[in-house]
Amino acid sequence: MKRAKKEIFNFYLTQTARINNWDLVDLSAPGIVGEYLKDKPRDVLYRLADSDLLWDQRIAVVSTYTLIKNDDFIEIIALSEHFLHTRHDLMQKAVGWMLREMGKRDKDLLVQFLEKHCKVMPRTTLRYAIEKFPEEERKEFMKR
Repeated sequence: MKRAKKEIFNFYLTQTARINNWDLVDLSAPGIVGEYLKDKPRDVLYRLADSDLLWDQRIAVVSTYTLIKNDDFIEIIALSEHFLHTRHDLMQKAVGWMLREMGKRDKDLLVQFLEKHCKVMPRTTLRYAIEKFPEEERKEFMKR
């Protein structure tokens, strides 16, 4: 089983140029990349994040969904900081989505991240990240 997961993971990474829309990334990355990396080094996420291909970048971020569901927030924090100044709306949305998912498990950590970065992060990312906050709290973050 482990060997099959590794083969699927390796094959997937050779095909990222063909995984060329947000829907394909969002449906495949957590189950293939995220699952495989749960108990392994995550260098590949940073290599994908540094790629010129938008879809590689999105794979890096969306793969963290599996890690987040396992209360592992290290990579989403680092990748969110990496993409703080991204101009691509699909990356802004992905980062905000993953931050929101992290916040469902550890709101204090999300608030700490937002307090540090909300003034410079894209508004789309911020809106996605605070979507589940009470209205007054959302307004407060959007004013900053």
